[in-house]
Amino acid sequence: MNFEEYRAKPLLETCGVAVPASELVWDADAAEVAAARIGKCVVKAQVPTGKRGKAGGIKLAATSEEAKAHAQAILGMEIDGHRVEKLLIEAQVPIAQELYVAVLNDVASKNPLILFSMMGGMDVEEVAETDPEAMRKIPVDITKGFDLSSAQRALEGCGLGEMQAAVADVLVKLYRAYRDRDAELLEINPLVLTDNGQVVALDCKLTIDDSAAPRQAELVEQAAPELMTALELKAHEAGLKYIALGGSVGVLANGAGLTMTSMDAITHYGGEPANFLEIGGEAYTKSKIALSILLENTDIRSLLVNFCGAFARTDVMTEGLVAAWKDLAPDIPIFFTIHGTGEDEAVKIVREELGLEPFDLMDDAVKAAVAAAAEAA
Repeated sequence: MNFEEYRAKPLLETCGVAVPASELVWDADAAEVAAARIGKCVVKAQVPTGKRGKAGGIKLAATSEEAKAHAQAILGMEIDGHRVEKLLIEAQVPIAQELYVAVLNDVASKNPLILFSMMGGMDVEEVAETDPEAMRKIPVDITKGFDLSSAQRALEGCGLGEMQAAVADVLVKLYRAYRDRDAELLEINPLVLTDNGQVVALDCKLTIDDSAAPRQAELVEQAAPELMTALELKAHEAGLKYIALGGSVGVLANGAGLTMTSMDAITHYGGEPANFLEIGGEAYTKSKIALSILLENTDIRSLLVNFCGAFARTDVMTEGLVAAWKDLAPDIPIFFTIHGTGEDEAVKIVREELGLEPFDLMDDAVKAAVAAAAEAA
């Protein structure tokens, strides 16, 4: 779940991080009225994506008339596929230094990772790429947590001077919010030091683990609508999770873990997966609708089917898939590997109905699918 800036910043306020005064508006006239109350302001497009400034979606305004003009120009823009329909009118602050800070899930260590840089702002990614030392990485042992003394040690040598304690306090509060809200990412860019000695968050990006929805019920309704393609929307309405990836080897497996393993194996053997589409859990009887969605992608040159049943029955999934295959009659080769509950029945269905022999090993099925896609291409 992604949250737009105007939804994420109240979370920072709740945990004690200062943010500028602001008002959310939906049209240029309201932007002018809000700017008249706030004074010198920033007109900011509200869409759940980054690079708004580089796209022209963030503008400074010295007067309410200027704010209105900026609002007229920004409303209706498209930024990374999102149409701008609302704006945040935010008070300008006197910036002395722009910093960058984020807390995120670190895949390698399976623990939280805090990132900090003295060079925040629009070009922080380019800075981190050209000068890796500019981005300080602070691993956190999730069993021990992250306290003020840890934050102070992490910031030593950064050159923050008398502001180090205040910035360390923000890091601790940000980490606490990250844990309390089951976040995958909580980022402030920029976190600024002001001319009058304050630490203020000028932006906030928040992403929460979808699986945490029951624990974060009060936030779920505030999440930005997910931007979906036509096929992704069709899958969503059918209770399936589909993501197009641009490759030529289609993937259909039960369970997210097995699906991702299949995709990794395709890449390992020199192919490119065309999609993520899993039919695990309650969706295991939906192989027919899943196949029809998958085959609407005309870039697919072969299909890998990887079923491994524990609680889900592979014969039920296979029966639905084979019926759909015969009905749709696609002109691409299909390769099966089937194991687990209902395996014997499933293998028999494939043999008798399609005249194909499932592979005993997943690797062999993947190699065959990759080779077939390459030959077709």
